[in-house]
Amino acid sequence: MNTDKIEHLISQMTLTEKLGQMSMLAASLVVTGPVSPRDPVMLVREGRVGGILNTWGYDEIREAQRVALEETRLKIPLYFSVDVLHGHRTIYPIPLAEACAFDRDLWLRTAAEAADEATRDGIHMTFAPMLDVCRDPRWGRICECAGEDAYVNAEYARAKVTGFQNTNDHPHRRLAGVAKHFVAYGAVTAGRDYAEVDISRRALHEVYLPPFKAAVEAGVAGIMPSFTDIAGIAMSAHRGLLHDLLRVKWGFIGVIVSDYNAIGELIPHGVAQDIVEAAVLALKAGIDIDMMSGAYEQGLPIALERGLVTMQEIDTAVRRILQMKSAMGLFEYPLRGLQQEIPGPDTIPAHRASARDAARRSLVLIKNEDGLLPLSNDVRRIAVIGPLADAQSEMMGPWCMAGDEQQAISILQGLRESLRAQDIAHVPGANIDGPADLAGIASAVAAAQASDMVVLCLGENRQHTGEAASRTLPRPFNCQMELAKAVFETGKPVLLVLATSRPWILPDWMAAGPRAILIALFGGTEAGRAIGDVVAGDYNPTGRLCISWPYRTGQIPVHYGMRSTGRPHDPNNGFSTSFLDAPIGPRWGFGDGLSYSQFELGEAQVSKPVISAEETVDVSIEIANTGAHSGEATIFMFTHDPVALATRPLLELKDFRKAVLAPGQRTLATFQLNANQFRYPDFNMEPRLDNGRINIFIGTSARRIDQKCVTIDVLQPPVVNDDAA
Repeated sequence: MNTDKIEHLISQMTLTEKLGQMSMLAASLVVTGPVSPRDPVMLVREGRVGGILNTWGYDEIREAQRVALEETRLKIPLYFSVDVLHGHRTIYPIPLAEACAFDRDLWLRTAAEAADEATRDGIHMTFAPMLDVCRDPRWGRICECAGEDAYVNAEYARAKVTGFQNTNDHPHRRLAGVAKHFVAYGAVTAGRDYAEVDISRRALHEVYLPPFKAAVEAGVAGIMPSFTDIAGIAMSAHRGLLHDLLRVKWGFIGVIVSDYNAIGELIPHGVAQDIVEAAVLALKAGIDIDMMSGAYEQGLPIALERGLVTMQEIDTAVRRILQMKSAMGLFEYPLRGLQQEIPGPDTIPAHRASARDAARRSLVLIKNEDGLLPLSNDVRRIAVIGPLADAQSEMMGPWCMAGDEQQAISILQGLRESLRAQDIAHVPGANIDGPADLAGIASAVAAAQASDMVVLCLGENRQHTGEAASRTLPRPFNCQMELAKAVFETGKPVLLVLATSRPWILPDWMAAGPRAILIALFGGTEAGRAIGDVVAGDYNPTGRLCISWPYRTGQIPVHYGMRSTGRPHDPNNGFSTSFLDAPIGPRWGFGDGLSYSQFELGEAQVSKPVISAEETVDVSIEIANTGAHSGEATIFMFTHDPVALATRPLLELKDFRKAVLAPGQRTLATFQLNANQFRYPDFNMEPRLDNGRINIFIGTSARRIDQKCVTIDVLQPPVVNDDAA
């Protein structure tokens, strides 16, 4: 529909119909907030709904769209939206897991496949990608983000937006992305969901905004503000960020969609006295679509009568919504996506194969003493123990929505498929949570003693993760720790599989006890087969941590990008920054992970020692596979500016890439760095580039021991003062 037709349509609309376009209704297979008591069909018929949330499927959507097209005055089609966060029917690894693959092509591919499945179910919009940089494992929603680093989240944003919106050749298989939660939701106080956010302007601009900027640059269709406030300004009313920054400075032209009931929640936030004030604040901040609070429908007519808003402001929001529907092709093809057969309850076979690959690439082997893995043929009897061993449902993680847990592959099933020659005994030994099961522990010990080795599967269930799932102690539950102690005491070799949604604070004995540890952040439909592939040696693990795992809860937040201080940590100086009762760094840090291969790095080289503004330098390093297995190395490039106007992080990630090498093979990895990548926000949050030395670190993790260093100098020509001349 062209601009003239949209304007003509707006001119015909009543206020009720305009506010209907600005209202999103849950009609509701999945509940994530208060449910409307009113009949959804009647609201659609009356033109009071522009889009429907949390429903999908051939029959449901065809009928709802029929009512909109046949029984409303203006016959404006509905759009349908669902949280397709890590898959629709085929469930891929949770974002925190998939980010550990450090694979842009993988991130794009799984988004495109999820879009293909969702659109076959009549879905037009997803509330993804979730781009909240988070460094606090107490927050349940950490599982939905791409880890602790702003650059990784920005690259993840570009890949996901492109995968959802632009990859599929058939336009009806493209899904409009809505990047969330703008902004800094991952920095909630104490990791407590929905809590306040109080961060510096520098943190906002350096850490939390860049992923959203990347999403906007990639053409994301929508933005969703967070539930929270920032420094006392509720995001749903934050004109400075939503209008001045997002709309004006960044040039975002898509729709801004409130979170579930978030506009109405401006009242308990304490910034709006009633629903009228809440609606006015949200509209003037720039929110186009009210999800489920009814604030626009109830409050804006009164606000209009009082002169608190103008019809022009309402029309602007309606215009953006109609432009979005036009871009989706809904005016021409209101049943887009439903003309062909839908997948139904079963997943698409090619997507399942892709999900298996994604799950394998997301696994992180963090410990492997004496080469316990891959399993030797000498290991004949295996005891698979633990409450997560045969837990199909938990493998799916949160936000699995249309996924069928009966289609998921448990760890036990995956091991039995991959280790057909071995005798596998299974004993749960404990529940996921609750009191210790003494009889279960006794059975587990007996099974361990009768085995050559133990695969101990511990973790969380889906109710322990995601939204409204904050924990003060993100660690194994006591009943699981009792089971682990008993199994370790048998003296049998143990592979500990941690099926979790977030970093866990492990007791020291639990990290020390097993010979091998596999971090298996919820891997989705094919999680069990992926684990079986790695344990059997059919797949050489490639995953690296995108998030640090602290030793103690009191270290939080701990991450690789900490800034230097006037008294940096010095183990020989008691008056330097440190803890009395814990190391200063994490147990396992950003980039940590093992392979069945061994990689060695040569010395880093630069193509020129000095660059000026806008110039680019090549940075290269030789990588050699010195092991006996073909493998894939992940190489990170960090920088550090040692002298700047504002203190800089000790390391800033600028790029990462992969190198696949056969045994004995060498290759040269080359990165490009532009001088603009050394810019940082000055005191006014404007980009600043200094003259001086830049340290470049290339390595396999954020640990200095794994890195090689080279330096360059930035030298800009002096500014000529024409007046003085």
